[in-house]
Amino acid sequence: MVIKALLIDIDGVLSIGDQPIPGAPDAIRWLDEEGIRYRFVSNSTQRSRKLIAERLNRIGFSITPDQISTPVIAALRLLEEKEISQCHLLMTDAARSEFLDAGIAYAERGAEAVIVGDAGVGFTFDALNLAFRQIKDGASLIALERDRYWMAPDGLTLGAGPFVAALEYASGTTARVMGKPSPDAFLQALALMGTSPEETAMIGDDIRTDIAGAQAAGLFGVLVKTGKYSDQVLKESSFTPDRTLPSIAFVRNLFDALRR
Repeated sequence: MVIKALLIDIDGVLSIGDQPIPGAPDAIRWLDEEGIRYRFVSNSTQRSRKLIAERLNRIGFSITPDQISTPVIAALRLLEEKEISQCHLLMTDAARSEFLDAGIAYAERGAEAVIVGDAGVGFTFDALNLAFRQIKDGASLIALERDRYWMAPDGLTLGAGPFVAALEYASGTTARVMGKPSPDAFLQALALMGTSPEETAMIGDDIRTDIAGAQAAGLFGVLVKTGKYSDQVLKESSFTPDRTLPSIAFVRNLFDALRR
């Protein structure tokens, strides 16, 4: 198999909070030196792409916002296609600002769509109930991501997925998912790189969201044993990665093995 490009998750793969995964900055520099194309594909919706890049650059990386694909970008394309401009935005202020900057109007009532990102402590009863009422009044439900959990600096932390599931259950509606594991999340990133699924590997720490999602889209799935990775979760999963690595620091080993 010839792998010419990579999609790379961020949280748990490059860093955990403000701590880089050991060897990760050097691994990205090696990809640059080798001329290997890559793009970061994150389900993070608590921060804008600009803030994600700034945080990573403070801890040893050299990344620009336009190298990062997030569900917000995919959602904005969908809203443009459907000519939707009035949205209820259940997410952090940083993520909400990307929608507002793109001309989306925030609607407390009468929204055409309810868009749910990782709101963190903003997932209160009142916030969820307001979103529920707008969905019942006819707003479509769009989930920026539906990760079950992620690895925060202080341990595993609920993602948006459990709250999206609650809104689906209460409203009897199925959310349109923008982020991983939706095939669109991977294919849109590939289109921006100009590569095909058959020549691209996805590196991630989540067997379901990163690896199974990428494989369903036709990519090679590489699971790293950092971040939220768990031997028990992998053992109990019905999914099998194409390759595992101790961390992204061993990305050179991946290419050496595939070239044999």
